Amino acid sequence: MTDRTNEWWRGAVIYQIYPRSFQDSNGDGIGDLPGITARLDHIAGLGADAIWISPFFPSPMKDFGYDVSDYCGVDPIFGTLADFDALVARAGTLGLKVMIDLVLSHTSDRHPWFQESRQSRDNAKADWYVWADPKPDGTPPNNWLSIFGGSAWTWDARREQYYMHNFLTAQPDLNLHCPAVQEALLEVVRFWLRRGVAGFRLDTINFYFCDKYLRDNPALPKALRNDTIAPAVNPYNHQLHLFDKNQPENLDFLKRFRAELEPYAAAAVGEVGDAQRGLEIMAEYTSGGDKVQMCYPFELLQPKRLTAAAVAETFARLEAASAEAWPCWAYSNHDVVRHVTRWGLSDDAARLYTLLLMCLRGSVCLYQGEELGLPEAELEFADLQDPYGIEFWPEFKGRDGCRTPMVWQADNRNGGFTTAERPWLPVPAAHLSRAVAPAEADPTALIHHYRRALALRHAHPALIHGSSEAMAVAGEVLQFRRRENGEEIFCAFNLSGTAARVALPAGRWRPIGTDLGAVSELKAEVALAPWQACLARAE
Repeated sequence: MTDRTNEWWRGAVIYQIYPRSFQDSNGDGIGDLPGITARLDHIAGLGADAIWISPFFPSPMKDFGYDVSDYCGVDPIFGTLADFDALVARAGTLGLKVMIDLVLSHTSDRHPWFQESRQSRDNAKADWYVWADPKPDGTPPNNWLSIFGGSAWTWDARREQYYMHNFLTAQPDLNLHCPAVQEALLEVVRFWLRRGVAGFRLDTINFYFCDKYLRDNPALPKALRNDTIAPAVNPYNHQLHLFDKNQPENLDFLKRFRAELEPYAAAAVGEVGDAQRGLEIMAEYTSGGDKVQMCYPFELLQPKRLTAAAVAETFARLEAASAEAWPCWAYSNHDVVRHVTRWGLSDDAARLYTLLLMCLRGSVCLYQGEELGLPEAELEFADLQDPYGIEFWPEFKGRDGCRTPMVWQADNRNGGFTTAERPWLPVPAAHLSRAVAPAEADPTALIHHYRRALALRHAHPALIHGSSEAMAVAGEVLQFRRRENGEEIFCAFNLSGTAARVALPAGRWRPIGTDLGAVSELKAEVALAPWQACLARAE
């Protein structure tokens, strides 16, 4: 028997909460920690194993919490540290682990560390951020670009130097080449572990270090560009990002980070943002048992609908990079268009992709509202809050369309999210009919499919943490087998709107997942309806 002690994370289903938009408890139009606590029963009722809460730390909110001004506090709009403690306690009674979102690559420009660093070139924190002299002609030190548009460098008159920012000018990058910075960040990790968190989602994990020599990035040929990381209208896609991220020094830091987790049996999942080498970087960061446990690349968050061939290619690349690497898959999150809209999915297709996600080797992240089949919200420019969307509108509409409030009730114009006259983002009228209350009362609603899919996963160790053989593709049918401690499950998915057939492997099999629409009658050759699966357990 394989020993899975302290591996609660392996194969876990993690439910992502965007706190501004989950539940408002005090009527100010913004979600908060007490609101999350009040709704934890919903998440536990789905069968999730853990929650991941996007940043709730003190922040000027230029990037809605991803610009942190105090790593060890709670912004007043979200509540207090006592509210966080109450949330952790309530989650524990429901069997839910709590993971929080750490942003270690950069801070807010309001953070006391940066305020001190920018005062002079010789203060105690002078080298805590990435500073550089201008070129002789006064221009930035190199050609690096910000994901949010423009140069990755901003001039600071006090130091007469540029500081680096991969994102907004208000988000200066920390200099992790400085040992004191690493130690300060690890102390943040200790603070939250002592407070009872079970792990961390690590924002932009591959951005922690830049090239210490600040070398220019090479151009990326047009044929190799894609809009997985940044929208096509963003010139960030015109570079091969060899030197502004993905540096080898990160591996040693991640080992130090992992050592902090071990005494607590805590886990981490890293976000790998790279359009060319995401899978390979993920493999580096999760292999060896001494770095982070999980990472998610962007292959399943891509703009184009996942085909059988694309899924098989993704897993083949991952296997080639490292057979032991452990992925954490997601279709949607707070940064991308919701997948039912992004891929143009019918109800049947959405159900099949959900079932596929629960059968893939790896852990899973579900994004709030995904279980309701919420489509992307269409917002007016005047309603936008996201600086990314404001910068590139209308060719790119930003991330607000996936961040609108969770809908709990259909008979309330704000969906039961808030009693305020106006929430921070509008609640789309089209979302109200998909709210939790009417969905729970409708046995055909998608939420029940999610609940059954999670239950199927939990019922079979092979689906939770088993091995996965090489995937086979025939047309749009994807097939593979999962195995763990004597249990073997055959999986086949018809990822198309056309009927197909699949050969059942030799042996004795019984169907499973029939309450999820999988075929109920097994023959040597199984007929698959459009958007149907065949799931069979060896007897």
